[in-house]
Amino acid sequence: MSGAVQEMSAGPPAAERLADFARVTTDDVDEAAEQIGRIFCPHDLKPAEARASGFSARHNCAAFDGFSINYVAYGGTVSIDPGCLDRFFLVQIPLTGSAHICAGAGRFDAAPARTASLLSPTIPTQMMWRDCAQAILLLDRRMVEQRAAALSGRAAGAVEFDPVIDLNAPSGRHLQASLAELMLLAERLGPSGRMSPVVTAGWREVLLDHLLNGQRHGLSDAIRTFSGQAERLPRALRAARDYLADNAGEPLDLSRLACASGIGIRALQLGFRRHFGVSISEMLLDMRLAGLHARLAQAASGVSITDIAFDLGFTHLGRMAGAYREKFGETPSATLRRRMS
Repeated sequence: MSGAVQEMSAGPPAAERLADFARVTTDDVDEAAEQIGRIFCPHDLKPAEARASGFSARHNCAAFDGFSINYVAYGGTVSIDPGCLDRFFLVQIPLTGSAHICAGAGRFDAAPARTASLLSPTIPTQMMWRDCAQAILLLDRRMVEQRAAALSGRAAGAVEFDPVIDLNAPSGRHLQASLAELMLLAERLGPSGRMSPVVTAGWREVLLDHLLNGQRHGLSDAIRTFSGQAERLPRALRAARDYLADNAGEPLDLSRLACASGIGIRALQLGFRRHFGVSISEMLLDMRLAGLHARLAQAASGVSITDIAFDLGFTHLGRMAGAYREKFGETPSATLRRRMS
């Protein structure tokens, strides 16, 4: 288990996450339903005990373009009935306590390190949380449906997922690790920090890939079939590589990349691995490292390596420096010193 996952799912008493992003803190049931309903969607919230003994509610939310990462905790046992979510998908990973989920005809229990839930906007949902805290990823419905259409070659329409996420399966572990890393990044940035458009776009791609290629849904078979076009990729891959090079400083948009190359997104992903031996993201990283090297080699006095790195989409300076050293045989600061000498 990664350090980020261990921190996100620390055993009881678990630390509150995203504390600087507090939106709701109350022990009043009606206030909790109203305020949390404004952030997510209107819903019925009822404590199991008539007098709401031990009830509390906490909702912290770090919002980005197309998605948000949330910490939601209820003290006591509460029933939550949002009906159909309508505008978004929710990935819910339990940190403490447990939750019983009813999604359509499905019934299952979610618990830390075992089972998480993936709620689709068109499937009616009811839940019972028992002293439960969860890390919750919200993804814009239109964004997910448009990406599913691009991957499958179908017209955009409703996408419905299997609501059960096995956190011990590889896909579940990878999804949990990414959410843990996203939560840590949000906490490091803080409410006044910013995630650059390039980084935000990168996270959108990671999250969409986890859901649409890692979790079972109604278009999974169509995506696999459409991906079979990878055998006729070389010319399309050259076009994609050229487009990537021409737009390396822009946020990664796989839909536009697919449009520029004339094939589906999944076929592109398979083709990059097969013909170039790297993923699209790895090739883009190499291009951005080259861009960083070029900018440092021409930098004016007083330039900040950190500022340039963030502008190019790097969030982990240590990883960036390691990748840079591996590619160019020296650190970014050494390149800059040579420029200044």
